[in-house]
Amino acid sequence: MTTELLFSSYERIDSSRSKKQTLRVPLRILDPGRTKLTTVETKRIISVLDETIFKVELVSVFSHVLENLDEFSTVLGPDLTGAFREHLRLSNMLEATLFRLEEEDILYIGSSKETFFGIADPDGHLTLQAQGLKSSVRNIVRLLYANTVACQALRDIAHTRDPSVQKFIKSISKLREFLFEQLLTTPLEEKEKKRFLHETSQREKKNTETLAALEDELTAAIQNRDEEISKKNATIKDLKTHLHNLAKFSESQIQRTRTEAEKQHKAEVRSSQAKCAKLQQELHQLRGQFNTLVSENRELELNLRKKKYKVEMEIENWVQKYDIEMIEKQEEIEEIEEVYVVEKQQLAELREKFARLDEEYGQILEERKVKQEQKEKDEKELAILARAATLIQAVWKGYLVRSLLRTKRKKKGKGRKSVSRK
Repeated sequence: MTTELLFSSYERIDSSRSKKQTLRVPLRILDPGRTKLTTVETKRIISVLDETIFKVELVSVFSHVLENLDEFSTVLGPDLTGAFREHLRLSNMLEATLFRLEEEDILYIGSSKETFFGIADPDGHLTLQAQGLKSSVRNIVRLLYANTVACQALRDIAHTRDPSVQKFIKSISKLREFLFEQLLTTPLEEKEKKRFLHETSQREKKNTETLAALEDELTAAIQNRDEEISKKNATIKDLKTHLHNLAKFSESQIQRTRTEAEKQHKAEVRSSQAKCAKLQQELHQLRGQFNTLVSENRELELNLRKKKYKVEMEIENWVQKYDIEMIEKQEEIEEIEEVYVVEKQQLAELREKFARLDEEYGQILEERKVKQEQKEKDEKELAILARAATLIQAVWKGYLVRSLLRTKRKKKGKGRKSVSRK
């Protein structure tokens, strides 16, 4: 993965972050005037930070990769796997040396050329081992840059990273965002931003003074409200006294009303007793009617129960008859299904036989077609050969006739010459 790819990816992240910030902050004057870097120097600065973040992300997961090197060997490849094994060997050597020196109590507090992180290093072995470990890290990072698949695999295990390293990466990312925003802002925009912030602070100061005045008004309003509440409380107290006097007056009135109500109650009780006697008599009459109706209804219920029993018996007979018929039909259906299964198997066998016969028939037709074509071809060739033989014979016969005529002409010519000579 090259530096340009890193820069483009982080530039896309910054553009998305800037969009979110514009959504959150309605004051566009505080945002940078541009969204992309224009000069080569600024791009190089951001690319250096991006590459640093990328390298820290890769190096921070080395410990997890070294612990599970067999699992990552297929993704890393032979070169990276060998480099990681060499890095593991160098780190083990450095840890062993540090452990040995700590056991020997060879410590030194202070800074000197012969110390290594507070540990005495007079012969320089620790420094050489540390330099070798650094070179190993650089070599691994160089090989990872050439293997994008391995880089992606290491970035996918970011959850295994140490929290302190994650916090460090976040800090670098925040520094990168701050620096990116500063590089996007021109001196004129920075001046305008300061002016806007100054105006905002002045406006806030005025708002604070207005708020203090409003608070004073609110305090005065609260004091007026408390005074009104105290007045109303006094009025309520007077009303309570008046209500107490009314309660005393109403007690005597209630006593008189109660005596009148008792007299009326006694009169109503007497009248109600007479009504109860009359109603009791009517109740006896209604009970007699009720008993006669109950007897009649019992006889009617008995008749209905007999009819119900008769109907239930008929229904049960019909149900039994239906069950018997359904059992017979089910047996018939099972027999038909058995016959159907047998016939279906026979049909499948016949179809298989037919398929084989059809295939054989097709092969036979193909063979016959091939033989017919071969026969026609042979006949055509034979006809061509016969015609050629006929032509050859005709040519040969013509040649023989012409040669014979030629010899006869020569003989005649010789005979004429001899006769003329004589």
